[in-house]
Amino acid sequence: MANIKIETTHVSPIMTNCYLVINLDSGELILIDPGDNAPGLIESIDDSGLALRGILLTHGHFDHAGAANEIADHFGVSVYAHEKEAEVLSAPSLNLSGGMMGRPAAYKADRLLKDDEEVTLGGMTFKTLYTPGHTVGGCSFYFPEAKAVFAGDTLFCGSVGRTDFPGGSMSVLSNSIREKLYTLPGDTVVYPGHDSITTIDQEKENNPFVPADDI
Repeated sequence: MANIKIETTHVSPIMTNCYLVINLDSGELILIDPGDNAPGLIESIDDSGLALRGILLTHGHFDHAGAANEIADHFGVSVYAHEKEAEVLSAPSLNLSGGMMGRPAAYKADRLLKDDEEVTLGGMTFKTLYTPGHTVGGCSFYFPEAKAVFAGDTLFCGSVGRTDFPGGSMSVLSNSIREKLYTLPGDTVVYPGHDSITTIDQEKENNPFVPADDI
């Protein structure tokens, strides 16, 4: 079992949580949602001496995906996202880079993952959970060994992701949370795309947007 450490850094003008999932035994690293500041993240990884093994994207919005391809090209690694998010990544009108940033951009994933697909990178295994609702192909990444799920903009501490962007749906988002996230072990730590970490039990008990009493 890998000895895993999780670090958080904030990127993009809207303070997106970018996560570094580190295998302390091997010195290998997975980067999740690098939405901005590619030069700074590249420098930080170079200085750390860690070996980057891959980049995971919970969804294709600019504030989560914006720096992924530049970093991947620098280190020669692949970008991973859910298979249904390919169009969002590639279209500025869907990834919001044009409207919100004024700099239309297209992104891409090298590996398109299926629901429940397991992948091992850097000695760390994660499962891809398809959790649409914020976007059509949004997903969460569950690391059982670390008792951690990276939920992107699906589930927040006491809140949920916006559903008023293209492809969003509150009913779909609620189903994703109930069927994919609330069924995880209660002590699983939720690492959201913005704001504070929480746990599955805490959200099942207190989240006013998706109550768990009707599961």
